[in-house]
Amino acid sequence: MDSVLTGLANVFTLEALAMLFVGTIGGMIVGALPGLSSTMGVALLIPFTFSMSPENSLILLGAVYVSSVYGGSVTAILLRTPGTDASIATALDGYPLTVAGRGAEALGMATIASLIGGLISVVVLIAVAPPLSRVALIFGPQEYTILAIFGMVTIIGVVSDNPLNGAITAFAGLFLATVGLDNFTGGQRYTLGMPALFDGVPLLPALIGLFSISQAFALCVPRAGGIMRDSTLASTRGAALPSWFDLRRCTRTILKSSGIGTLVGILPGAGTSIAAFISYNEARRSSPNPENFGKGELEGVAASESANNAVTGGTLIPTLTLGIPGNAVTAVFVGGLTIHGLVPGPRLFTDFADVTYTLIFSLFVANLLFAVLGLMAGRYLVYVTRVPGGVLGPMIIVFSVIGTYSLRNNMFDVGLALAFGFVGYFMERWRFPAAPFVIALILGPILEVNFRRSMQIANWDMTTFLTRPLSLALVALVIAAMAYPVLQRRKAARAAKDCSV
Repeated sequence: MDSVLTGLANVFTLEALAMLFVGTIGGMIVGALPGLSSTMGVALLIPFTFSMSPENSLILLGAVYVSSVYGGSVTAILLRTPGTDASIATALDGYPLTVAGRGAEALGMATIASLIGGLISVVVLIAVAPPLSRVALIFGPQEYTILAIFGMVTIIGVVSDNPLNGAITAFAGLFLATVGLDNFTGGQRYTLGMPALFDGVPLLPALIGLFSISQAFALCVPRAGGIMRDSTLASTRGAALPSWFDLRRCTRTILKSSGIGTLVGILPGAGTSIAAFISYNEARRSSPNPENFGKGELEGVAASESANNAVTGGTLIPTLTLGIPGNAVTAVFVGGLTIHGLVPGPRLFTDFADVTYTLIFSLFVANLLFAVLGLMAGRYLVYVTRVPGGVLGPMIIVFSVIGTYSLRNNMFDVGLALAFGFVGYFMERWRFPAAPFVIALILGPILEVNFRRSMQIANWDMTTFLTRPLSLALVALVIAAMAYPVLQRRKAARAAKDCSV
């Protein structure tokens, strides 16, 4: 208890509060700008923390982490330009709400859902970190293989209005995920001899191209397929909060998605995007109006935002207690800890408990701070949608190109982003969803590595996926996820037939 009280006192010093404010503002900007990820924001700040105390340096890094995940929702909702991959699912319903003149309302829902998801994950981090972190150790390559398949199935389920198109784009993403050096043999696969592709197709240029540059092209050519029109933008309202009815309606989804996000965060390597899409699909599955998803449903925004922000606390559970980074951001966090002589593991909660609890309580305050700032700025941020498409489109392209080049200082990435933007523009026009493509690109390497590892362990015996209780349970989830849309369509067809009679 002494360490808990010391950590709480450390957070409310003037210097710590200044670090929280600076980190929160900086994180929101990093999250909103395409090409700048949470990982990049945290990594860039680590050199500046050398001269700081361990407490203040972790407060700064933690504030950037949690607020950058939230910041990606701003441009995802207003411009269909996700600042990070965590906000891809948010754009599915957030942008149609903006088109319908409800951009500020969508931002308000995203802010509240992000706050609740983040706070719940921090509470879980404080209360049950050791027992939950041990659960992650149960997951072997078999479980990760099926988890990746489950993610793919749920993503295609999100676009079940046209599952064939969703499956086609997903398989295209899986194919591109094989580009690069083989992880087991070291041989080149589909690299065309280009060194820039040795590590595979870079995710962020693909993300920026498909979701940012493609939309910029659409804005520049509104008659050919642009979605935003000046007449639509003029109707954008300034309400900063959703109605009390919508908040009550989405409460169950927010709480359920927060739990899903926290649990997914505990699994090393799963990531915010996987949590967001699993929660989005679950919200859609359990909704009385699933046909509204993808067309401007506040519940979809609430599900994805509460889940991806809940991941932030979940990923720190295995990182702090076992030294196993939950994702790329927490891997950078481990570097920040070791710089100050803090070795991740059980000793953090014994020898360095005051520093650890300072970090945890600072995450709690950072979530509150970005929510206050987001709600204050929401009514003004919507005015970005009133910029004419002919002006906004080129601006998005310029910022996207700058953000893409800054990733690796490589013009190849810029060309790749532009190519993906061109492809994404026509995918939008021909109703091929981009989300399954991107998620397949993320899950592809996880699926391949763990499948081949499982086969090597089991001597290519496919029944290995049915011999472990946890993998068997995940197989059952995959079957249920595949069967549910089929059953729903049959139920709808029978209902329509009964009505006609």
